[in-house]
Amino acid sequence: MENDSYKAGQMGFNLPHDIIELPSQGLYYKSKRKSVKIGYLTASDENILSNFDISKNITDGIILPVLRNKLYEKDLRPEELLDGDVEAILLFLRNTAFGPEYKVSVTDPKTGDLFTASILLDELNYKKTEHTPDENGLFNIELPISKTKVALKILNLSERIEIDKILKSYPNERVSPSVTTKLIKQIHSIEGDVDKNKIAVFVESMPIGDSKFIRRFIFDNEPRLDLRKEVIAPSGEKVMVDITFGVEFFRPFLSV
Repeated sequence: MENDSYKAGQMGFNLPHDIIELPSQGLYYKSKRKSVKIGYLTASDENILSNFDISKNITDGIILPVLRNKLYEKDLRPEELLDGDVEAILLFLRNTAFGPEYKVSVTDPKTGDLFTASILLDELNYKKTEHTPDENGLFNIELPISKTKVALKILNLSERIEIDKILKSYPNERVSPSVTTKLIKQIHSIEGDVDKNKIAVFVESMPIGDSKFIRRFIFDNEPRLDLRKEVIAPSGEKVMVDITFGVEFFRPFLSV
């Protein structure tokens, strides 16, 4: 089914589309593709959007099926995309289909009252990063506590979905290893060794200072749009709003 959806999307190369610049600049892909062809949403895409159950996972239910239909590149699959590139594509699709205005409920910090803020999604800028990856899309760093040299990678959509499935397989009465599972995926090598079993053993005994350092490093250097916008509350107070890709973002697609 997934392959059929992907092939169906690739058949649309000659349909109307636009060129979208990727926040990653292609540094993390084999093709080094800095931009991609993205088709516009059509009436046929509403078959996917209108049949989505909002109680289910948005990534599997909407994001992947839409990307398979709208990404017009033979050498780059939707599952290979980084989160930041996915977000840029979704913003393009939403802006061209429904306009850039995004309304969100925010609490006025001075009065405690809710108010509706309007954000223009086409005014979002790329987040500034300090470090760039090597030719293989890896960051080579030394951990501050253990002084171990590791190579880090930015996870793609497929890897994030795999992590979600692993964590959901744990019974409710057990603590799911959300931190260590993600770290094992993010660490490509330790002192040049890529053995995943050795990486897993290392992660289990990693000092918490090193763990926090990795999370902060990746957060600061992951290529993506800056999804924080400042709005003014009725009281005159300034409020920072985080744009998320949950149900509210997709509400125009879902018509709910």
